[in-house]
Amino acid sequence: MSAPEPTANTAHPLLVLIDPVARRTDGESVRIAKDVLCAGASVKICRPEGPEEFARALARRGHRRPVVIGDDRALLRTVALLHRERELGAGELSLVPVGAGLDLARSLGVPTSAVAAARAVLEGVAHRFDLLVDESDGVVLGDLRIPAPMAVTPPVPSVWHACRSLVRTLVGPGPPAPPSAMRTYRLRVEADGVLVNDLDRPVEGISVFSRAGRAQVVIRPQGDEPVRMDALTVTVSGPDFRYRADALVTGPVRTRTWTVRPGAWSLTLPVAVTAT
Repeated sequence: MSAPEPTANTAHPLLVLIDPVARRTDGESVRIAKDVLCAGASVKICRPEGPEEFARALARRGHRRPVVIGDDRALLRTVALLHRERELGAGELSLVPVGAGLDLARSLGVPTSAVAAARAVLEGVAHRFDLLVDESDGVVLGDLRIPAPMAVTPPVPSVWHACRSLVRTLVGPGPPAPPSAMRTYRLRVEADGVLVNDLDRPVEGISVFSRAGRAQVVIRPQGDEPVRMDALTVTVSGPDFRYRADALVTGPVRTRTWTVRPGAWSLTLPVAVTAT
């Protein structure tokens, strides 16, 4: 994402979309945010029960500025819907973060206090951010990692597991297990059509994020220093791989191209937030 460029925030009636996960997770914060917003603006409250109702309500917003009360996934859903409607650049979005996953909201500069975030909706300014868009109209607001980190699944206890534990306790510890080697991946990377990594050079991972209208790419080859570059378009291909973009894991895919859209969307932030 790029450093934000503030623009004056004009008063508009609000469409407040309360994500169902936020209502279940922290109903008190939702109530506080709603009270602050209703006291300071003309507000229409919408409580969609699922993604389809959320999309319909957003599409029928008219001239009202959408305000999402929810977590990172709710913000991502809203940006993706507006992008697919080709209306993302038509106006600003606002967010009151409520829920468990708020890392993206924090990184964008949105206060995580319900009162502070709601006041920012009413009194803040719109900051423009870059957007990474892939060929299937997927969007990335923050950064992405390839491949996606693998989740660690704890073993399920069983009778056999208990017996082995008892044997280890009686006979003492065995020899130490050899250290696990870093897993590598064979991925082809092109930046603006120029090949910068081929399948014959294994990599430990790739990171991509947008800044100042360019995609910043970091490739970590096996046993070598990271390779850094910037481009407008980045293509990654190779054997099936997964990637994590913001809060979502996608894949497996064999190829994906991301293109930077400079200043493609805007978000209301507190006046005190400055460009970084």
